[in-house]
Amino acid sequence: MSVDPMAYEAQFFGFTPQTCMLRVYIAFQDYLFEMMLVVEGVILKKLDAMPGCQISPSQIRKCTEKFLLFLKDHFDKLFSRMEEVLLQLVLNIPRNVLLPEDKVHEQYPYSKEEFQALQEELQQLQQQCRAEVAAGEALKAELQEQKAVMAELEKILQWFDGLENICREHGTGNFKESFAFLTQNSKKLQDALKEVQEKSKKMEQHEQLL
Repeated sequence: MSVDPMAYEAQFFGFTPQTCMLRVYIAFQDYLFEMMLVVEGVILKKLDAMPGCQISPSQIRKCTEKFLLFLKDHFDKLFSRMEEVLLQLVLNIPRNVLLPEDKVHEQYPYSKEEFQALQEELQQLQQQCRAEVAAGEALKAELQEQKAVMAELEKILQWFDGLENICREHGTGNFKESFAFLTQNSKKLQDALKEVQEKSKKMEQHEQLL
């Protein structure tokens, strides 16, 4: 059998030519064995019909096996020649022939170095694509945070609107003035609280001395 892988032929036929020849060889060999069994059976029947025959079935089997080996030896030689012819002239694609799916290589030929450069460029593009996807995910997360902040701001605005309505109900029309008034009163209350706390501390210290 030929050791040439014949990969291009395998691409075209869908199987390797060597595999095809091996199957043909096995089929011929099986047919040869079956044929010899039929011949042996016919000989045995003929001998049974002949009275006084001194040839035993075991002798017939030995002769059949010798004849089979003789035929197989000649068959292997003939098949070897047939295989060589078929692999060269029938199952062989000339090196100057391109398959239809490989026409693109003829239109856009690339050297090994150019192909390597294309692979590197492809890897860079894949990395850029991954980076863009990661950036997109980060933007989505930031948008979610902005939505949450906007929701909190909406709540604050609603609270201010409610406070302004309360001020109007109690006769205070200017919310800014009311808010400033509340801030001043709150500061006065804080100052008064500090003063009370300081006096309380002084009284505690005076009681401890007594």
